[in-house]
Amino acid sequence: MPTSVDGTSHNGPAKGARRQRYHHGRLREALIEATLQLLEEGGPERVTVREAGKRAGVSSGAPFRHFPTRMALLTAVAEQAMGRFRAEIDVALAQANADDPVARFRAVGTAYLRWALSNPMHFRVISDRSLVDLDGSEIFRRHNAEIQRLMDELLADAQRRGLLRPLDAALVPLTARGLVYGLARMHVDGHLAQWGVAADEAERRLQAALDLFITSLSSGSAESP
Repeated sequence: MPTSVDGTSHNGPAKGARRQRYHHGRLREALIEATLQLLEEGGPERVTVREAGKRAGVSSGAPFRHFPTRMALLTAVAEQAMGRFRAEIDVALAQANADDPVARFRAVGTAYLRWALSNPMHFRVISDRSLVDLDGSEIFRRHNAEIQRLMDELLADAQRRGLLRPLDAALVPLTARGLVYGLARMHVDGHLAQWGVAADEAERRLQAALDLFITSLSSGSAESP
């Protein structure tokens, strides 16, 4: 009797149980979860579509209906990463002063750091553009454009109010992104200990570095964040 990769029969109750998973639309999510497990265990080199399907407990051909290539599978992980980042931004903005564009700009940076520290595997995948097809992902492009537009609008508002020193409007978000990316990368790659930052102090110290940058932008007429 034919069996799937997890040893279950293609006939009888097991087949019905597997169909139940398809009906509930969980296979795609299960494959992404399995991919994250594989990343944790051995990095990107460990990931294949077939191995993710095996880990999810489905037949060898089933995963390819959702993800025809390894890059498509890792792109889905990157899209999930961006969704979690957007959720972190929403939380940070809800906690920031709604009438203070500098505080809200800081909140976006805080969200990036919290997301990267809480989701290191997502951060690794989304940071390696050789692994994913982000240009081909409508979800990623849309979220990324919305975040960039938000940062630009907050900076423009802050400059109109005289809260910032005269600055190159295009250079500030680029510098801010480079700063939080570099800080997050140092944490994920295990470099912070060399700079005297203990693991349980990482978030506080990285936030302090971000605050130092935000303060340097101030015109002096606004309170420090």
